[in-house]
Amino acid sequence: MILENYYYYFEKALSDEVCNMIMEIGKNKQEIKAGLRDKTIEKDLSKIRNSNIAWLNEKFIYDCVHPFVHEANQKAGWNFKWDYSESCQFTKYDTTQFYEWHRDQNNIPYNHPEDKNFHGKIRKLSVTVSLSNPDEYEGGNLEFDFRNSVTGNNKKLCEEIRPRGSIVVFPSFVYHRVTPVTKGIRYSLVMWNLGYPYQ
Repeated sequence: MILENYYYYFEKALSDEVCNMIMEIGKNKQEIKAGLRDKTIEKDLSKIRNSNIAWLNEKFIYDCVHPFVHEANQKAGWNFKWDYSESCQFTKYDTTQFYEWHRDQNNIPYNHPEDKNFHGKIRKLSVTVSLSNPDEYEGGNLEFDFRNSVTGNNKKLCEEIRPRGSIVVFPSFVYHRVTPVTKGIRYSLVMWNLGYPYQ
């Protein structure tokens, strides 16, 4: 699928107060090592992903972020139909931690067989929110790879995500990565929005 816009951003969309609230909640949750749901590549996990995460479901987070998802979906021209959001992932990238090239889109009912909100749906719109101040870490860059682009220059550094509170929305089938953090800690919030397959 060739897109006119591979991502859409809102600079400093969330206030420091909101970012601090999310950070406080995330840091007080039980932190776990991030894993991959694709069992076929789990043995190579250490080469693909190294970060710590916690799961958040607080309503105010969805209330803050959802308006930006709707606006990006419309203004970017995607107009994807979606009707549900997964738990938010509070992500901590410490020094040397990273996430290599991947896509978020997959068939997910097998992960939540008891929850009908997931049945028959795929991830359509991914969201990343920057929770750290840009001077608190080095490296940890969000990059995109527009692998079906016709321009020939497919990799794109997403500098727009750096300011604290900034939000980036993108189709879940777009390849992206977070480069290794070389100094400090990078905190972010990730949200996936689901809908039935494209028709």
